[in-house]
This record gives sequence, structure tokens and C-alpha cells, in this order.
Amino acid sequence: MATVTFDKATRQYPGNPTPSVDKLDLDIADGEFLVLVGPSGCGKSTSLRMLAGLEEVNGGRILIGDRDVTNLSPKDRDVAMVFQNYALYPHMSVAENMGFALKIAGVDKTEIDRRVKDAAKVLDLTQYLERKPKALSGGQRQRVAMGRAIVRSPQVFLMDEPLSNLDAKLRVQTRTQIAALQRRLGVTTVYVTHDQTEAMTMGDRIAVLKDGLLQQVATPREMYDAPVNVFVAGFIGSPAMNLVTVPVTQDGIKFGTHALQIDRAQLSGLGSSAIVGVRPEDVELTTNPDGLALTVEAVEEMGADAYVYAVPQDKSITLDGSGEGALAKPFIARTDGRKPPMKGSTIYVYPKADHLHVFNPADGLRVN
Repeated sequence: MATVTFDKATRQYPGNPTPSVDKLDLDIADGEFLVLVGPSGCGKSTSLRMLAGLEEVNGGRILIGDRDVTNLSPKDRDVAMVFQNYALYPHMSVAENMGFALKIAGVDKTEIDRRVKDAAKVLDLTQYLERKPKALSGGQRQRVAMGRAIVRSPQVFLMDEPLSNLDAKLRVQTRTQIAALQRRLGVTTVYVTHDQTEAMTMGDRIAVLKDGLLQQVATPREMYDAPVNVFVAGFIGSPAMNLVTVPVTQDGIKFGTHALQIDRAQLSGLGSSAIVGVRPEDVELTTNPDGLALTVEAVEEMGADAYVYAVPQDKSITLDGSGEGALAKPFIARTDGRKPPMKGSTIYVYPKADHLHVFNPADGLRVN
């Protein structure tokens, strides 16, 4: 096991004026499960491949433990990678696939057999050791790919969207198994995904990237409760946080007809408007004319809860935090699933006072 350090690590592809990963500073603790998350093209897979030695580092350095591995070949870094497509040899059995790297490394056959059987027991693969990959389900193949990494006893596990080829139900089951397995083994793990639900449920900490730049590193709870900027606020959480551009008044912030009392000192640098963030579960929803007036467009009934999708009756209201006046998405509110409002009806919403997020429209940064 070991720590991992990205020290201003940069990757810039030839002919591209903008770095794909720009001066990444990130410290990963020994035994930690860290998830790199962000939209497509944000640099998360490139960062992982830089750590694996599969991408050149054009600036800065990468350390595993106290060892600078920036210029080492992949085989000399003592890491094991689990790929999105499993990368299993179709002509080999499960046991042969799991032990192949050890065989190439010249490990004794008896030792390979012991390690493969130990890993198979942990992954519930013992009964499949003689089968070929084509005789396995997607979830079983993914466990074989995990087993191939485990038998090497590396200092660091690297996982590049390993669940993306599985169906929704199997993804939920397998992510639980991976998280439990990592905690049992205690191996430092860097996990890449575009799925923020995976990030929230699996990681000890989450690192959010956008356009090659690190936005925030925090525990799932810290990131959910205190996103540092508008991008993180809108990306983390399902459904996403509502972001509404509203006017700033002498007394605080005006959310429709509802006054939000906020310390004036916090609003001193905001100018005439602020972006207010409120999660769907932190919305006060009423039919009384108090708050932002919305028209219900759709209702998703989930049983105990319902999600209400509604649009402002005032068409100048912005709901994406951009301040550009474009209606990018509906306002989402969670309510009692047994008594949801009717489609086409008018509702009024405002944030609960103790779950309010305020951002500066100028730079998107959090102010409270």
C-alpha cells in the first residue's frame, strides 16, 4: 500500500493549445478510495492513465509513496488497472486470466495457484475457475478482471469506469461489492467514473474535474452540503441542485415574493443579483402565494416521494445559474408521493433557510 501524489501534473497533447489535465495537485492517502468524477472530456481518465504510466506527463510529477514514478514505465510502478472492457483473454480460463501477469513475471506456479484461489474465494469465483470468459455474465467477467488485479498485490488499484458495461441493477450490486472489497483489502484505489451516484456511494473522498482543472476534493457529505462553486453544485446530486438567479435586496435575497434573510456582509461583493442553490429535498412547496411562482409540467411518482418538475411563470427567471436568461431546465422539488400537485397547477417554492446555497454570478464561487 502507498500514498499517491499528483504534484502540478500536466498533460497537453500535441496540437492542442489547452492542457487535458492542467497542474493537477492531489494527495491520496494510504488505503484511501478516491473517486475522480466529472463530465466527458474533463481529464479524469487522462489523469488515471498518467498515474498508470500510459500517458506522458508534460509538467509536474507523480509520486507513489516517496518514489517519483513520473518517468517510469507502467510495469515498474507497482499498480494494477481494471479496464472498462475487462480486457480478458478469450482463449484462457478464468484461472489462467487471473494468474497471467504473475506467470509473465516468473512467479512460481504453486504461488500463482495459491494467489488465484485466494482471490477467487474473495470474489466468489471458485466454481468458475475452469470456465472461459464467454461462459460468464458481464458481472462475473468484471470480477475476473478485479481478481487479475488482486493477485498481483499492487500498491495501488486503478479502475477506469469498470461498471459502465453492466446493466443498471448489476451496477448497483457490483459497486457495493467493489467498495466492500477495497475496504477489506485496504489497498489505495483511484476510481474513475462519470456517474456521480457511483462517486457518492463508493468513495472516501471525491475529486471533481472540469476542463482539466480540479474543482473540489472532499468527502461525499462535504461536497453535497458545501459545493465550492456552481459547477460542483449542479453536478453532484441526483436530481441535481436547482440554481436560480435572483435579485439581491437591502434585507437579503428575493426569491420570487419570499425574502431570504442573509447576513448583508456575505452579500457585499455580489452586486444586484445572486445565484441561489437549493436541492429538491430542501424546497418548501406551497399553494399559498409566497415564493417563486411555477407551473407544474410533470410529476414523477416514486412511491413514498414524488419529484415535481415545474417552470417559472416569470420567463425572465434563469434556472441554470448562468445568468443568461435562457430556461435551461425545470425547477425540481421533492414532495409527498401520496399528495403531489396536479400537472398544470401553480405552486410556489422557496429554499428552507438552513439548507441555502448562495453563489456569486461573476465567478460562480460559493459565498455562504
